[in-house]
Amino acid sequence: MKYYLIAGEASGDLHASRLMKSLKDVDKDADFRFFGGDLMAAVGGTRVKHYRELAYMGFVPVLLHLPTILRNMKMCKQDIAQWKPDVVILVDYPGFNLDIAKYVKASGICPVYYYISPKIWAWKEYRIKNIKRDVNELFSILPFEVDFFEGKHHYPIHYVGNPTAEEVKEWIEERGEWKVEREGKIIALLAGSRRQEIKDNLPAMLEAVKPFKKDYRVVVAGAPGIEQDYYDQFLNDSDAELVFNQTYQLLSEAHAALVTSGTATLETALFNVPQVVCYETPLPALIGWLRKKVLSVKYISLVNLIANREVVMELVADTFTIENIKKELAKILDGTDRERMLEDYAEVRRILGDRNAPDQAANIMFKLLNNQPV
Repeated sequence: MKYYLIAGEASGDLHASRLMKSLKDVDKDADFRFFGGDLMAAVGGTRVKHYRELAYMGFVPVLLHLPTILRNMKMCKQDIAQWKPDVVILVDYPGFNLDIAKYVKASGICPVYYYISPKIWAWKEYRIKNIKRDVNELFSILPFEVDFFEGKHHYPIHYVGNPTAEEVKEWIEERGEWKVEREGKIIALLAGSRRQEIKDNLPAMLEAVKPFKKDYRVVVAGAPGIEQDYYDQFLNDSDAELVFNQTYQLLSEAHAALVTSGTATLETALFNVPQVVCYETPLPALIGWLRKKVLSVKYISLVNLIANREVVMELVADTFTIENIKKELAKILDGTDRERMLEDYAEVRRILGDRNAPDQAANIMFKLLNNQPV
């Protein structure tokens, strides 16, 4: 069968690549064409565009690059129409992907499957109308989404397990090698996967860890697709080390971490590393107010959302200050919050379960495409 996949960022590239591998296991004739990254390309098929040409975040960057975004959308739609796949599989990235879903469904080209559902439970819940209209099958990786989609909106979905939990479990079992040959406790800094996130968060993180540098090494996890030169402007006056493609190795050795919200918060918890979630925003007072009034959820980190309570401290908008980061970091280095957080992480792992998400999703997709009972 012919599978057309669209992933718009690094995490989507990872999850899509693993799904592609699982699809190849159940469909020996699987043929892939995709918008994605290097991990997807390594599995095979034809890459039409790299996700780096798609990933714009925030109102101003999107506005500045709107002509490029619209050209990419037009190109993607034309490419799908010309290739005529058996299914289009969208991976997160809702701003782009929901527009593609609308086109594919209206054109009647093929069914639309959504792997890693849009997080409309936090923001833009009105998009449920588009999803119901344009998405044939939705595959969820977060257990609380079942109640949101099926209970609240009466839209049946497939919860297939969490791929990040499976990825971390596999890595721990294989036990990768830590390549930085130095001793000493580590504070890991995971400042996001996009340039704007790094620019907003990394300088404050580096300033906040200064009082602890006597006793701890500070190691920054470089994001895929971001050049070392970009980090150098922030690290020049710092003793912090920078490593690329070693995030799991880093987390396996870290004593504590400062993490920008996203999949990294869950990865950090799954490696049992106490963390403080740090997310700087423009106009922090206004954003802090809007967060209370506009967002549909109480938390921004996946760890807290899965547990449905505060497991990790979130310093966001008006609470994001260097002093607050220092204070909360001290608590998890050797303070009272450390053991409590580690105990709560065990509950998060229990809630996620032990399903293999890409295998589960691939099996369901293949059966549906072949009109077999799921």
